[in-house]
Amino acid sequence: MASMKRYFVARTIQTVFVLFLVLTGLFLLFRLMPGDFTAQMAVSGASPEALDEIRDQWGLNDPLYVQYYTYLINFFQLDMGESAIYRVDVWELTKMRIFNTFILVAPAITLTYVAGAVIGTFVGRRRGSNVEKLGIVPIIAAGSFPAFFIAIVLIIIFAGWLGLFPTSGMLSPGVSSEYEAWWRPYLTGNFAHHYVLPFAAVVFRYLYIPSMIMRTSVIEVMDQGHTKYHRLTGLPASNRFKHTAKHASLPLITLYPVSMARALGGLVLIETVFNWPGIGFLLVESVLGRDYPVVQFVFFIVAAFVIISNFVVDLVYGTIDPRVRVED
Repeated sequence: MASMKRYFVARTIQTVFVLFLVLTGLFLLFRLMPGDFTAQMAVSGASPEALDEIRDQWGLNDPLYVQYYTYLINFFQLDMGESAIYRVDVWELTKMRIFNTFILVAPAITLTYVAGAVIGTFVGRRRGSNVEKLGIVPIIAAGSFPAFFIAIVLIIIFAGWLGLFPTSGMLSPGVSSEYEAWWRPYLTGNFAHHYVLPFAAVVFRYLYIPSMIMRTSVIEVMDQGHTKYHRLTGLPASNRFKHTAKHASLPLITLYPVSMARALGGLVLIETVFNWPGIGFLLVESVLGRDYPVVQFVFFIVAAFVIISNFVVDLVYGTIDPRVRVED
């Protein structure tokens, strides 16, 4: 128990420190980049006096250490700044975009890992057979194509040729205005109709990762002594299947948050193709518009998700396997 407490405290301190480093790194990255969002105003004809006034308003003329101090104070007060393009609070602008991305990527990646675990276990237990050789070909093929290509193919087939689903958007025009509660449109058939193709694009694109990892892990577990012992003792095949899947699934627990974060990055392309109003689509708009407060916050959200997810996974591992805890 004492070792688990020390392990928890040590990993918590490390996680907080890494988050602080990421916060500082993002500040330096965007402040040291050449140019700022006022360059677009200069192109549009703004006078030098007007540009200096805008820089003073945003604190861009202050020394770097003053900007950094103000940045930290505002962040710890949950003030993420104001969007330079939309002129609204960054949190107000991004919170629904984050939710839209989350409801797309979280169920899709979860289904991907469940299906990938089943497929990987099935083909891994049939090593060397035609089932294994033929089963992994379509999975590898789907994972070899970029996300935007899979999205375009799905649109061409199911929206263009068959006309079964809409080509873009999250809701049809005017649907969201029919409901007072913000969450009601997400429970409508119209949302589900728009949801199918982006969801399928994420699943097809990332299915190969858990499938191939699980297949390799199952093959390794089947060569271990305890699996051979179960076979020799006459343990029923269904029980052997459960034991094999349980021991082989540990790598998937580690890779799940990593794949979630990777899918968040890939959604920049998928959301752009489907015109899905998530943080990926917002990130593209903000980068093109040099909207540094929004870009900086979105980057931090993605990085924080990866760091905190790995922290949770480490705690789960420390509970399951005492060997990873801090030694007494």
